[in-house]
Amino acid sequence: MASFSLQEIALDQQQHYEDVFPLIYAAEDTSSTLAQVDAWVLENKKRLLEQLSRHGAILFRGLPINSDQDFDRLIQSFGLENFTYAESLSNAVRRNRTERVFTANEAPASVSIFLHHEMAQTPIYPSKLFFYCEQAAESGGATPLCRSDILLQELEKQAPEFVADCIEKGVRYSNVMPDIDDPESGQGRSWRSTLSTTDKIAAEEKLRKLGYEWEWLEQGSLRVTTAVLPAVKETSNGRQVFFNQLIAAFRGWKDTRNATEKSIRFGDDSEISTEAMAKAIQIGDELSFDIPWQTGDVALVDNFLVMHGRRPFEGQRRVLASLIAD
Repeated sequence: MASFSLQEIALDQQQHYEDVFPLIYAAEDTSSTLAQVDAWVLENKKRLLEQLSRHGAILFRGLPINSDQDFDRLIQSFGLENFTYAESLSNAVRRNRTERVFTANEAPASVSIFLHHEMAQTPIYPSKLFFYCEQAAESGGATPLCRSDILLQELEKQAPEFVADCIEKGVRYSNVMPDIDDPESGQGRSWRSTLSTTDKIAAEEKLRKLGYEWEWLEQGSLRVTTAVLPAVKETSNGRQVFFNQLIAAFRGWKDTRNATEKSIRFGDDSEISTEAMAKAIQIGDELSFDIPWQTGDVALVDNFLVMHGRRPFEGQRRVLASLIAD
């Protein structure tokens, strides 16, 4: 059997900054085995992670990944620390397939998930994300990716006062969590699941330790507001990035419990202007690369450098995810 190798390929709409975005690899031999992939990853892990920090995202095509178990095995071959869904403060309803692997979001196909850094609306967040396309949608369903460093550079040109406020003031997020999971909403994870407890006193103690404010509402719902969180961060390699959930919250945090205008404020409790958010949204849309998912594709995303989302779709679409702590 031929040795396993990947070749860099190009796709339409790829972007070119100091490096191509995203980096895309395709297997030269589609009859390769998982054992061969394991060995290749072990040999090339350091190089791949260095490329990830430069490019922001890597799409792998043609790997012998045919199930959630195969995907789990691929992730484990990288030897990176797992960030479990259970310990996360994610707003999204997800379903675990393995200890490492879960559904990306259970929200209905018609719901858009707008650009965000995973869990940037919380004080704890993963450093990297793996995605696996178990089944591509009949139409739609792309995962948009946007380089946050490039978005910030454009915002500094077009809305410098807004960027200065983001840096100086930070942001606070508010959302209402239901008593039980609501899979009809992109923000439908219950407080019981989010805080890993069914006890209100234990929930309050966890929120206190995390710096949250809270209020119990009718029907057992819980409104929480974060401490002041950064809206701009510096990555380990010195890049300034628009690291937050502002676009997603402004555009999409709305359901029977939540309203976008109540979801985000600056850290000093002043309003964030709709004009500034419109500019950030416009730039994010212009800079987005849509992953054209094919069944079996795997993507690795730097959560500090790249925002992601989900386009609406038709038909069955199953994209699985896994989070990396380190």
